[in-house]
Amino acid sequence: MPAVRAASALSDLLVLDLTRARAGPTTARQFADWGADVIKIEGPHDYGEDMGHRHGGDFQNLHRNKRSLTLDLKSDEGREIFFRMVRKADVVLENYRPDVKYRLGVDYEKVRAVNPRIVYGSISGFGQDGPYASRAGVDQVAQGMGGHMSITGEPGRGPMRSGAALSDMFAGLLCANAVFTALHEMRRSGEGQWVQTSLLEAQIFMLDFQAARWLVKHEVPGQDGNNHAQLTPMGVFRARDGHINLAPLARMWEKFCVALGDEAIARNPDYATREGRHVRRAELNPAIEAVIATKDRAYWVEAFNRVGIPCGPIYSVDQTFNDPQVKHLGIARPVDLPTGPAELVGQPIHMSRDDSRIAARTPGHGEHTEEILAEFGYSADDIAGFRARGVI
Repeated sequence: MPAVRAASALSDLLVLDLTRARAGPTTARQFADWGADVIKIEGPHDYGEDMGHRHGGDFQNLHRNKRSLTLDLKSDEGREIFFRMVRKADVVLENYRPDVKYRLGVDYEKVRAVNPRIVYGSISGFGQDGPYASRAGVDQVAQGMGGHMSITGEPGRGPMRSGAALSDMFAGLLCANAVFTALHEMRRSGEGQWVQTSLLEAQIFMLDFQAARWLVKHEVPGQDGNNHAQLTPMGVFRARDGHINLAPLARMWEKFCVALGDEAIARNPDYATREGRHVRRAELNPAIEAVIATKDRAYWVEAFNRVGIPCGPIYSVDQTFNDPQVKHLGIARPVDLPTGPAELVGQPIHMSRDDSRIAARTPGHGEHTEEILAEFGYSADDIAGFRARGVI
């Protein structure tokens, strides 16, 4: 039975997915969600429990739209099967520690020897070489070493991690972008290549303007809590019934004052310039919040947006998915899980002709093993022998 495709955009691609945890599967999901045939290769006794129960939301969200093949890459027969698949594949993805792929014998050079057109995508914690290459890499460690935790949180409260797995997710997306780029180049050159990223590099890349402050001017950014590092007033303010984010740019000050409706703030010459407002943030923000606290957040969201000033409520996750705009965007996509009907997070990208969907739940462990091996020319007797010998 042919693989169920989530879209047609990448339906000509075959991706061999050796990844686990979060960063690598995020890369593979980008291919699966846009229609590639992604074969998730798992060990015969590897049930994916490192990311929670296989039927849990996290695992299901990471591995939908893929097929599952169990294969023992530590065995000679397992590697033979893998390399037969490599001959037809377009992409191989892995996020082992750098040395593991060499010990398994599935590293880029060996894969390239079989299929020179292959694009081989690797994610590691700290890079494929260098003094930390052999270290285990996880998101929180990368958030700390990448500088993110030092600029997150309130001043004087110590470092703070982000609630989402930023370096995992971003490394996964960066790797997908790099593989797409390499595939495009391969169509011209006829030769694949090895593309690499790491959690540490992804986290540093996400620092963006904060990194540029150090690299260009040698300013060490600190913690500003919910305030913007360079613009005031831009941050979180408490309304009567909850919190809002408010982000008036410097040129919006007069419009902001009109919407706020406070004459004392509007006429204070100390607040007339961007620099004056920023220097006096400790007195200006409480004065603004005193006004905002007199009305509900819905009032302020409407009042500020009416004059073009960015403003929005701060939601809990359940409130996020109940927001009318979020519902309109349709990012929560329906899926039938083994536990019943549910929703998962869909792609945040929309295509006018070929949009992505969740076409298939995350497969059971080895659910498509026989189907996939038959597609690669193995007979029923071959497959039965592999299973009897523990190869699959």
